[in-house]
Amino acid sequence: MRLKPILLLPVLALFAACAVPEARLRAGLVNAGLSQPMATCMAERMADRLSLAQLRRIGDLPYARGERNVQGFLHRMRALRDSEIWTVSSSSAALCATGLAR
Repeated sequence: MRLKPILLLPVLALFAACAVPEARLRAGLVNAGLSQPMATCMAERMADRLSLAQLRRIGDLPYARGERNVQGFLHRMRALRDSEIWTVSSSSAALCATGLAR
């Protein structure tokens, strides 16, 4: 059975919509000073577990740029005073740093 290309458009649109927040978060984490592998791992976990509003709040942290380690970045996440952001960020950092993520 052959699917018509027009039927695949909604599926592709959904996939693209889900990928954008993760890509933006990954770029933001790299800009904040995290390594590419660490940012990739954390962004994947965080994008799956946080709402779009929470991801936007993380992106609105201009002073997070320039942090050169995970501890400094997590300190900035805690300043948001959102326990879910803090929990997801810190657990993602721990699991990604130890290689236990997935």
